Amino acid sequence: MATNRREFLQKVGLGGAGLGMAAAIPLKGITNPDKHINSFDEADQFLRIGDDIANAETIYGKIRGYELNGIYTFLGVSYGADTTGKNRFMPPQRPEPWSDVKHTIWWGNSAPQIMDNRYANVHYSFADHWNYDDVSEDCLKLNVWTPGIADGKKRPVLVWLHGGGFTNGNAIEQDGYHGENLSKQGDIVFVSINHRLGPMGFTDLSGVGGEKYKASGNVGMLDIVAALDWVKENISNFGGDPDNLTIIGQSGGGSKVTATLAMPIAKGKVQKAVALSGSMLKGIDPNYSKKLGEYVMKEAGLTPATLDKLQEVPWRTYLDISYRALEKMREESTGSSRTGFAPVADGAYLPSGEFFSGPDSDGSDIPLMICTTFHEWNPTRANPELEAINFQGVIEQIKPRFGNQSESIVNAYQANFPEKKPAEIWSMILSNRLSAVNTATFKSKQNAPVYMAWFGWEPNLYSGRMRAFHCIDICFWFANTDRMYTHTGGGSRPRKLSEKMSDALLAFMRTGNPNNPQLPDWPAFTVENGETMVLNDRCGVENDPDRSARLSLSSI
Repeated sequence: MATNRREFLQKVGLGGAGLGMAAAIPLKGITNPDKHINSFDEADQFLRIGDDIANAETIYGKIRGYELNGIYTFLGVSYGADTTGKNRFMPPQRPEPWSDVKHTIWWGNSAPQIMDNRYANVHYSFADHWNYDDVSEDCLKLNVWTPGIADGKKRPVLVWLHGGGFTNGNAIEQDGYHGENLSKQGDIVFVSINHRLGPMGFTDLSGVGGEKYKASGNVGMLDIVAALDWVKENISNFGGDPDNLTIIGQSGGGSKVTATLAMPIAKGKVQKAVALSGSMLKGIDPNYSKKLGEYVMKEAGLTPATLDKLQEVPWRTYLDISYRALEKMREESTGSSRTGFAPVADGAYLPSGEFFSGPDSDGSDIPLMICTTFHEWNPTRANPELEAINFQGVIEQIKPRFGNQSESIVNAYQANFPEKKPAEIWSMILSNRLSAVNTATFKSKQNAPVYMAWFGWEPNLYSGRMRAFHCIDICFWFANTDRMYTHTGGGSRPRKLSEKMSDALLAFMRTGNPNNPQLPDWPAFTVENGETMVLNDRCGVENDPDRSARLSLSSI
């Protein structure tokens, strides 16, 4: 079947590609070029950009974006000041107001991170289709997609927290993160943010720097809170409801979601939350984080008296210093089980104990939806030779992690999933739901419900080896299965499941309950039954579908 140009551009996410072509059309022989241009049927034009289009007010000044497929789009909007120099390691500062119109038509800078060999593996580069632009400390930027500007409506607001652990990623790292389609489908406002990462966002210098650096171990999380403040103060100008905000994140972003819920400073800023393929229930031990901060100081050749010089070092140099310090600490000392640069349980910004530990602790009144995939860390995705592994081979492969319990774990998974072949069992062991169920268990004891999902849909790509891998479900939730065709193959099959999942997300944003006519009844999770919506070509609820397999890991 033939595909017209407009359909093609929309499918691949290149709606503005025609702009460059228009300049190449010769005007020779046209006596009145303006008249000729104005004769086009505007109803057929799906990109609109100009002085009187997509203008919006913020409390800092006016911004101008563009309209694409009926959705107003604003990219790279400042929600915080540049974090270089004196602002490095400090809580985010508000941006300086501006008097002219700011043009917000391109993505904001990615936060400082190691970009070396990011595209080294051609298979991962193809399948995940990484999107990176400039990397800079001037990275406190967000993107907004909305059906209306200052139109008096109060649309639900979704705020996307990207993955990449706490060290990598950005708000548009994959095409599946794009907010246009969900905004249009659900009449909602979609926001995605960049924030400080890794050593820039989570070096705890409070032990060597004192009061000035008391927040340094958590400034990356404080950036997220600052972005939520921006939404609270500005989103009504974009047709959004500041009192109906859902945060959603995947992988490291899922951990950012649960950490945000637990932060006292975030109280009242979030009404619903979704954690995909990641969560955390505890921050880093401050004894560990302060020790790491000391190693960083020494690696830089500084003392407490000269510590401020760390604010002057080029960001890439500082990252190299920090990661060398981390390696030295790992070689020379023992730390907590969670090591590296990540949120710190300082007792001020992040609780010192486990999150959701009591019925009335922070986040207790916020409904939570959790989803993981069947084969998060599928080892055969880009390695066809591993497909032939047998069960004894799986036992040997997991021994470095599980030791003498490896055989009993493989046997437990075989018994729970007798139809699965060895490569699939291997992947499911590596991708176990243990931490997700632990999070649901804690949260279910609070005042708001938890809903659990398990994504098992597999694309017909790479001879079936991709399976339900880490990140694949994102584009289904955001109605982007055609845009993220390198994960799904595109077409009607993934689109049908995406319609069900995106409608569930939209229902959850509006009511705190994902139930909708597209899916079977989806009960809240209970510890007794472990109710889980299995998402596939056919969807349905199963009670604790991996219980016996998962219990084999509970003592690890």
